[in-house]
Amino acid sequence: TTGENSEDFTRYKIEGGLMSSLSTRNLYRRRSRGSVFTGFDPILTAAVAALLVIGTLLVYAATRDWYASNGLDPQYYLKRHVLNILIGVLLAWGTTIIDYRLLRAYTPILWGLGVLGLIIVLIPGLGAEVNGAKAWIALPGGFQIQPAELAKISIIVGMSMILSERTHDSNEPTSRDVLQALLVAGIPVVFILLQPDMGTVFIISASVVTIIAVSGASSRWVVALLLIAIIGAFGATKAGVINSYQVNRLQSFVNPNADTQGSGYQLRQARITVGSGGLFGTGLFDGPQTNGRFVPEQQTDFIFTVAGEQFGFVGSAGIVLLYLIILMRAFAIARRANDPYGRLVATGVTAWFAFQIFENIGMTLGLMPMTGVPLPFISYGGSSMFATLIGFGLLQNVHARHRG
Repeated sequence: TTGENSEDFTRYKIEGGLMSSLSTRNLYRRRSRGSVFTGFDPILTAAVAALLVIGTLLVYAATRDWYASNGLDPQYYLKRHVLNILIGVLLAWGTTIIDYRLLRAYTPILWGLGVLGLIIVLIPGLGAEVNGAKAWIALPGGFQIQPAELAKISIIVGMSMILSERTHDSNEPTSRDVLQALLVAGIPVVFILLQPDMGTVFIISASVVTIIAVSGASSRWVVALLLIAIIGAFGATKAGVINSYQVNRLQSFVNPNADTQGSGYQLRQARITVGSGGLFGTGLFDGPQTNGRFVPEQQTDFIFTVAGEQFGFVGSAGIVLLYLIILMRAFAIARRANDPYGRLVATGVTAWFAFQIFENIGMTLGLMPMTGVPLPFISYGGSSMFATLIGFGLLQNVHARHRG
């Protein structure tokens, strides 16, 4: 009887392996016969595409008149933004080519490259400082890359790999697993703090806590991390680790009159610009606040003010609705993932998108402190566009293979 059971079990494993192999082959065959978008979530794809189009219009609207009035190329930012989108779309498609389960083998390399980029920006002569943060690497042609944006990807896949490994009998990660995952996130975060870039740290922290919570780890870890974040932020402020311009941003959030020539001015102008749009807006390219450049960094961090003025409440609500659709589809992809690794990767990307969207729109409306984070899929900026579209590619990768 034992011999018969052993033979049945062996035959079951072989047949199961063959069925899994055939399923994977059929998936690749369907993808090769169809278009490059075969297997993608159509609703998620449509929502992201709509935001990319809207973002292109808003970036052009935010820069066209001012550049033309100063004798410069009015399509300067438009051309670069479209180029960033094209590169980002190629990166997103490239992310879907390899089964996400096979990407685990390359995770240490991705994480190492992410940390290397964060180190390079801190080396004198290699890193470029913008708005008080040494967070960029200058490239030929006037382009810049921000490694902290791409580090979000490496942290998410790195933590997901560690917390999804099951080398023990328990279905939950052990304390050692959680500590290793926190180390994977902590090393890049330390380098980002040295730049300093608090906005990116907040977003990464949200993803870290969410991944640990979904992984099945004890709730004590989540509570402890939240307490550490609060105490650490308070301590960093008192110890002077946070730069003066970042302290001014926090003060302006509490009292907009605290820094009337700096962040307080920017916050007041942002509110005025959004409110001036009324219900239906002033019309695309017709916003006097935007054309007068009353809001600094309007094509990047404060791009939502352009939507508020020129599209009005209705148009801005439409943008928020598109974001809600993206988050709902991303959550559904994470919930349907077959394996812990895919579920954690999709969850990390979802948390990243959700917190960054909330932070950007919230700071524009005065509901959140100003942290200098771009609006996903809309703001001008190559590194942010590349990172968010890679995140979109990871979601599509998990979706396309959740039945594989």
